[in-house]
Amino acid sequence: MTVMPKLKRPGLFFLLLLHSGAFSSVPSSLFPSSCLLQGRFHLNGMHKAGDLILGGLFQVHFFSMFPDQSFTTEPQQLTCHSFDLLGFRQAQTMAFAIDEINKNSRLLPNVTLGYSLYDNCLTLGVGFRAALALISGQEEHIVLNETCEGAPPVVGLVGDSSSTRTIAISTVLGLYRVPMVSYFATCACLSDRQRFPSFFRTIPSDAFQVRAMLQILKHFGWTWAGLLISDDDYGLDAARSFNSDLDVSGGGCLAYVEILPWEKDLNEFKRIVDVMRKSTARVVVVFAHEGMIINLMEEVVRQNLTGLQWLASEAWSTAAVLQTPDLMPYLGGTLGIAIRQGEIPGLRDFLLQTRADLQHNTTYENSMANQFWEFTFQCKFAPAPSGWVEDGGRICSGDEDLKAVETEFLDVSDLRPEYNVYKAVYALAYALDELLRCEPGKGPFSEESCTTLQTLQPRQLVYYLERVNFTTSFGDQVSFDENGDALPIYDVMNWLWLPDGQTKVQNVGDVKVSPFNGEQLTLDGDKIFWNFQSKKPPRSVCSENCPPGTRVVRKKGEPECCFDCIPCSEGMISNYTNSLECFSCPEDFWSSPRRDHCVLRQTEFLSYQEPLGICLTAASLLGTFICAVVLGIFIYHRSTPIVRANNSELSFNLLLSLKLCFLCSLLFIGRPRLWTCQLRHAAFGISFVLCVSCILVKTMVVLAVFKASKPGGGASLKWFGASQQRGTVLVLTSVQAAICTAWLVSSSPSPHKNTKYHNDKIVYECVVGSTIGFSVLLGYIGVLALLSFVLAFMARNLPDNFNEAKLITFSMLIFCAVWVAFVPAYVSSPGKYADAVEVFAILASSFGLLMALFGPKCYIILLRPERNTKKALMGRSTIGTT
Repeated sequence: MTVMPKLKRPGLFFLLLLHSGAFSSVPSSLFPSSCLLQGRFHLNGMHKAGDLILGGLFQVHFFSMFPDQSFTTEPQQLTCHSFDLLGFRQAQTMAFAIDEINKNSRLLPNVTLGYSLYDNCLTLGVGFRAALALISGQEEHIVLNETCEGAPPVVGLVGDSSSTRTIAISTVLGLYRVPMVSYFATCACLSDRQRFPSFFRTIPSDAFQVRAMLQILKHFGWTWAGLLISDDDYGLDAARSFNSDLDVSGGGCLAYVEILPWEKDLNEFKRIVDVMRKSTARVVVVFAHEGMIINLMEEVVRQNLTGLQWLASEAWSTAAVLQTPDLMPYLGGTLGIAIRQGEIPGLRDFLLQTRADLQHNTTYENSMANQFWEFTFQCKFAPAPSGWVEDGGRICSGDEDLKAVETEFLDVSDLRPEYNVYKAVYALAYALDELLRCEPGKGPFSEESCTTLQTLQPRQLVYYLERVNFTTSFGDQVSFDENGDALPIYDVMNWLWLPDGQTKVQNVGDVKVSPFNGEQLTLDGDKIFWNFQSKKPPRSVCSENCPPGTRVVRKKGEPECCFDCIPCSEGMISNYTNSLECFSCPEDFWSSPRRDHCVLRQTEFLSYQEPLGICLTAASLLGTFICAVVLGIFIYHRSTPIVRANNSELSFNLLLSLKLCFLCSLLFIGRPRLWTCQLRHAAFGISFVLCVSCILVKTMVVLAVFKASKPGGGASLKWFGASQQRGTVLVLTSVQAAICTAWLVSSSPSPHKNTKYHNDKIVYECVVGSTIGFSVLLGYIGVLALLSFVLAFMARNLPDNFNEAKLITFSMLIFCAVWVAFVPAYVSSPGKYADAVEVFAILASSFGLLMALFGPKCYIILLRPERNTKKALMGRSTIGTT
């Protein structure tokens, strides 16, 4: 029984099975001690020997032709046609990079790199065969020893240029951890490390391209855009990424998403352009191939749809076929994402050294250099196909002068995929350099071991590729993240339409990811050409930004970028653009007129500084001063009949109580505080009760004296002696003091910030606490005043020349009138005006009492002293004095 050996050459098993199945029957022993190559793939290639070989896969032909499979004879070899100059230039760029590395004494010293480069013919089958040929080798005879050890044919691959081919190839290479560094495969799915553990790339994935587009939209404030995509994985994946990234960033909305058909469907293109015309979005983002753009632009030109800002994906951002005089009036000013352009010094000189490879022009392996030579000089190498010479065809000598022809191959002014190839080769070289510099005992492999040039395995190179970090001569940093993606970078291109009708695609910035600063967009705004009359970037928003002081209200059934702006309510603000809600200001603050910030509320109270407060204060002090003057007059003339006849002690008490009434009004002026709120009503109530009590006792004394003057009435005076008068005043005042005490203890007045009168003002006021207590206080004063008025009215016609009862009646009439009017005025007055009404009532009633009771007496004392006699006062009647 044959024991199956363990293969250590990656892909050999697949190649043997493929070869044996395609070209011959399987030997009786599946794994003999030696293997013979059963057949060769028909591959276009280019090779150079070296200590270590790097493989490469490039698109050197556009098409391949497969022979018919009759299954009766051995299939013929496939053929590739339509030579791709740019693909061959990319392959030559890899050869140049390896040549440059071999000349660098500091990178891979004493190690020579070689290469094996194959053409994939833009076909999955050809590319896959080429990859298997690279990792398995093309030796005619392989001897298998017990361990199957040996150096691999290639240590790593550069390629492929297509995501589809790369996915297929990398799936197999990943099984054996053979590193593959792509320069053009952009599918985001290749970042899956579980499926593709040994895949790396130097071109950004499509996921970053979408984020780069969003960066541009955000930079110019374009929150409302249309999206056109191709009907394939490229466009559909871009649309999914666009929608998901827009949701995450919250940076805008899509007005529409339309899929461009592959075929030239005129009705569909007309419908799409109609959608674009009717939309308010001025920016159109397009992820599609240039062929679809051509069909679309034909309809755009037919409908003359101008005024749009186009945003191009890398698939058509530099497409020369679209930069025509007919299309530039519409596409001028286009901004696009393009593969990073780099400079590779010395590449053009290297390309000029390209020569035909006459030694490898055999039937089983075509030389890419020979095919390039035939394409460039329009000749054929011998042996030429039959009829070639007869039809006037020329035979290539290999000595033709490359400098004598104009060819795009030598144009190195716009190196983009080539620059990625260059970085991919150097990434492998730097990883190999680190691998070979490993010090024994400090290695990353089992038992801290290292590898050598002879024992190197591709899987060991993967470890160092994951950690590679270098900077190109152009200044770009190259390293790979945990998914094998290089630090992404894109150029931002702008389509410039020159006055003479010529066009130019210029670089106006870049989008890149920095290890420290994250994603960064850099634009040179002065260089950007805008295809608008204003020469400025357009506005593309569904709704203009809501200014501070308003909030966003979404429009029902429309994207979130479409909204109305509703002003914030009073007392609420929004201090940033596009606020979703308004916020209430703190208690002592109010919203500004524009509702964009909170301002400290104005405070309002009856102040000593305002005119009303000044007038009331002056009136209070004036009344106090007059009371003091009258008191002085009465004290000075205390022995005169008019002072003695009116009960001088009660008069003095009355003047003192009036003075207190005038002074208590000052407690109502100024910012309310706890002690002023508690004191103002108590002082007011007690002062007025003291005043009215004195008047009441005076009225009662007048009645008692008149009654005593009649026969048998003398006994009534004993109840109105001086002590009884004082006691009565004290008792009546004590009742009010008890009311005030009970009020203050149960529900004391206190200061209050009232915001109900004015939203933008804080009205400082004293709340009475207990309305019942305040009502009882006023009611008690009213009862005493009414009683005094009634008694005085009864005594108004007593037969004296100077009847005190008349004056008391008039003063009480004024007093009651003032306080009856006070109640409705006080209730209906807001804030400080309520305090002003109460002060006015206090002052008016106090002045009324003062003038009515003491005005006539002072007039007699000062101006008519002849009437200040007992005879004049008594007149015809005789009334006893007290």
